[in-house]
Parts: sequence; structure tokens; C-alpha cells
Amino acid sequence: MDQLADHATRLLSRLIAHNTVNPPGNERALQEELAADLQEAGFEVTLVGRTEERPNLVARLRGAADGPTLCLTSHCDTVLANAEEWDHDPWSGEVIDGELWGRGAIDMKSQTAAEVAAGIELAKSGWRPAQGDLLILCVVDEETGGDDGIAWLCENHEELVRCDYSINEGAGAFFELGDERLYGVCVAEKGVCRFKITTDGVAGHASNPRFGDNALLKLAPLVTALGEWDPVYDLTDGARALMAELGAPVEGDDGAGALGRLREAAPLLAGFVEPMLGVTFAPTVISASQKINVLPSRAELRVDCRTPPGLGEELVRRRLGDAIGTEGYRLEFTEQTIGNGSAIESPLMDSIRGWVERNDPGARTVPVVLPAFTDSRTLRATFPDSVAYGFFPMRHTSLAEMWPLMHAPNERIDLRDLADAANCFSEIAQELLGSAS
Repeated sequence: MDQLADHATRLLSRLIAHNTVNPPGNERALQEELAADLQEAGFEVTLVGRTEERPNLVARLRGAADGPTLCLTSHCDTVLANAEEWDHDPWSGEVIDGELWGRGAIDMKSQTAAEVAAGIELAKSGWRPAQGDLLILCVVDEETGGDDGIAWLCENHEELVRCDYSINEGAGAFFELGDERLYGVCVAEKGVCRFKITTDGVAGHASNPRFGDNALLKLAPLVTALGEWDPVYDLTDGARALMAELGAPVEGDDGAGALGRLREAAPLLAGFVEPMLGVTFAPTVISASQKINVLPSRAELRVDCRTPPGLGEELVRRRLGDAIGTEGYRLEFTEQTIGNGSAIESPLMDSIRGWVERNDPGARTVPVVLPAFTDSRTLRATFPDSVAYGFFPMRHTSLAEMWPLMHAPNERIDLRDLADAANCFSEIAQELLGSAS
């Protein structure tokens, strides 16, 4: 194992040992450790947050001349881990058969470790950017929306996080199409447009269901209709580019036809791609009577709806009408955030593409749209001219193998993937920013 890979491994093990399950987060001790390491290597380090307990880390390595700022971005909070469901302690950071185990090994302390190790090893070697700055940003509170993390930083300390290019989580595990190996680069992220559907009836004694009007029975066919809806796809630039790269270009607005062709060639891949192409409805919470013996006069369904980048409520109303009609219920939108994206082609994309071609000959990159969202969404909204991609290369773990480990028991990462990522971030920083040393 080379020096950078060894550094990233040791660092990831240390990071996982910090229980930063959010809520409550408790990220301070971890952030202070990272700050000390980065400051010792020569970075200018700032710890700042809404509260003392949850500081965000911003570390800057200044270049010799003005130029672009490359931001290596990550978050250090995690979702819950129930130790009883794991084969090994989720906060051990233990290496077993070439894999490092623990909560955050995939999402996303691995990327924190790879980015920080890359920056420190570069700085200690004497490297400084020829132009521009290298920024390392590790935030808190991503798993519950970022109000104490990236959103607070961008609102209160925009000058600290201003950047021209950013690499964050969101894609990078390889997948196959025929004989080809492909690596996704997340260029855009879907938005959230959650809502609730309410049906009304008349309460009554449950012992005689005929005397009353059960609102829950009116809701049931709407749930079924959402599950059986044959989607209409609304493709944005990133989704169209992906389908073309996968050999299933969209002709006009026929997203369903293009997806059908992809499904014939690669069924599993089509399953990952489909939610990138349009609105999705996921009924998740239903509530009705508060007592077992009372017919409900009102029933409520909550739906997690995700929308293509740049689109929101107007499109959701149309697609919801396609799925369940417009009569017999009340609709209320409860949460909306518009998704966004970056330019598909850029110097950063060129660097990522070049790294993949050098390290996995014959493989290539393709743009993808993340069905969920990351902190990149806030960076793009704050700095509209910047380019923010999601990329953590995984040559040894496929997309199909990686995805089930996210937020799940027995989360772990192949150390070869961690080493590749650290080398990738190091090489991209040198290529984009040059060398003054």
C-alpha cells in the first residue's frame, strides 16, 4: 500500500470511530481532529457553525496566483446504525479481508478521508497550486437537510465556500453495459416536491360500516393508482445525454421508448436509470382513524415526490392528474426544493474523464442524474456559474453492489476503491490548478 492509500485508510478508520449519527451529530471532536491535521500540513483552517457543538470545516491551500478554486466537498454526519444488526461493530473502523467496516464507510466518511488525505499529502510534499486555491470542505448535518451545514454556510459565510469547481458524493461506482465498463459522473440532482392527499367521509361506529362513510376506502384506490401508474417521462439535458451515451437516444419526447430499448439490453441498469427520467411518486405514510372502532371521517396519504432538475409543482400537478385524476381528494404541497444541475462539459469533466481512461483502460464516463440530492444542490444554487459534480470512483465495487450498502447494516468499502479515490482527487487537483512547486 502506498503512502497516500495508507494515509486514507488510517484516516477513515479514525473518522468511523467517531459516532456522528445525526441527530444529534456531535461532529465537533471529529472536525477538530481534521482541522489539526490540515493546519499542520499548511492549510488555512476555519471551524464555524450555527452552534458550538456542530462546526463546519473549511480548509484552504492558497495558490501562487489568482485562478479557479477547486472544492473537495464532503459531510461527516451519518445515519443511524443498530449494532445488533451488524456482523461487526459499526464504529470499529476495522479492516477485514481488504474491506474497512463501519457506518460512513460508503456514505460518506470514505470521501472525506480520501479528499483530506489527498490534500494533506500534496501539501506536505511542498505542492502548491500554480493558480487558484484548493479548498477542502467538510460539513455537518447533511443527513437531515443541511440547515446547520452547507445551507448555513452559504447563507452566512458565502466568501468561505465560493468555488468554481466542486467534487462531492453522488456517483462513481462502475456499472456494465454489454462488454463496456462505465462510470457515472453526477451532473444534476432531482428536486423534492412532497405532498399529502386527503379524502373526506363521515365518521361512524365500526361495528356497522354501512352507517358512515369510510374516508380510508376512498384513499385506497388512489394509492393503488399511484403504484400502477405508467409514467410519462420529462427528460432534462443530463438525462438525455445519459440515454444517448447508453445507446438508447431519446427520439423527440419518447422517453418510454428509449427506456424500453435500454431495458431489453440491460434490465438491471434500466432500473437504476428510470427514476432519472421524470417525476416519481412514492406513497410512504398513511393515516386515518385514531381509534380502532371508529370509521375515519378523514384519511391522509403522504407522498415523497421527486422531480427532474429545474421542475416543480406545476409539473407534479400534471403528472399526478395523469396518475389519479383530479377529483375526489384534496391536495396540499408540504415541501418543495427545486433540483439543479451543472454544465455537462467542463475542464473538471475532462480531468475526471482522463483519470478514468488512464486507470481503467477501455472504460468511459457518462453523465447521470441523481434521483436523490446532495449538498451540491446548495452550492450550485449559491454559485450558479460554478460546476459541481458527484464522483467517487469505485473500480472494484459495482453500482449494484454498492447501493445496498448505503444506510444499511454491514456498510463497508474495498480499500482498493478508497486508494483509487484518494489518488483521483490528488491528480485532479494538480491537473486543474497546476503546480507552483
